[in-house]
Amino acid sequence: MKRCLVIEDELNASRFICQALQMAGYEAVPCHNGLDGARLALEGHWDIVILDRMLPGQVDGLSVLERLRAHNDHTPVLILSALGSTDERVRGLRSGGDDYLSKPFALDELLARVEALLRRPVTVPSPVLQVADLVLDTRHQRVTRAGQTIVLQPREFRLLEYLMRHAGQVVTRTMLLESVWDYHFDPQTNVIDVQMSRLRTKVDKDFSLPLIQTVRGIGYLFSASDQHV
Repeated sequence: MKRCLVIEDELNASRFICQALQMAGYEAVPCHNGLDGARLALEGHWDIVILDRMLPGQVDGLSVLERLRAHNDHTPVLILSALGSTDERVRGLRSGGDDYLSKPFALDELLARVEALLRRPVTVPSPVLQVADLVLDTRHQRVTRAGQTIVLQPREFRLLEYLMRHAGQVVTRTMLLESVWDYHFDPQTNVIDVQMSRLRTKVDKDFSLPLIQTVRGIGYLFSASDQHV
């Protein structure tokens, strides 16, 4: 039985969605706020997440989605929202959503979209990552650059893996805290700066092309381009 997590704060809507899913043969688990929704989504194994865009509180739908993707969780996510403009739909999809359904909607259409998402092949992240001459092998926990072995501590390895999986994208300090340190708050320490400095020393110091770039006021960019931000 396929497992569906339904993160929807409107109780009647949540009940109707869960009932429709159950009648269609799915297991449906409701959740009514973003904080618990993010926790459940990351802790459990789900075949699909149905996510309300406008959840109350600081952890809204897009925040839940960003946390999932920051942890390299590729579970299909169907966004539900009363915000049906093109800009909002594009924003939801670019934040990592797999489909976007505007409210109000027919339950038959919701079920059809769920079925379509579940038919898509699951993308398994590659166990070997390469950017320029830097190679990271997650299976053997090994890193080399230009054929030279680089010895990393476990946290440094997780940090480098996250940067490489997001190569070419700016990653914020919040994304790093949540995905590498499992912090959902800012500890007000320089932990990221210290670890990034150590990683730079090992990955970039002895090579002509630096891969770790600082994006001032935002975070970091891992790129083989020599154009620093």
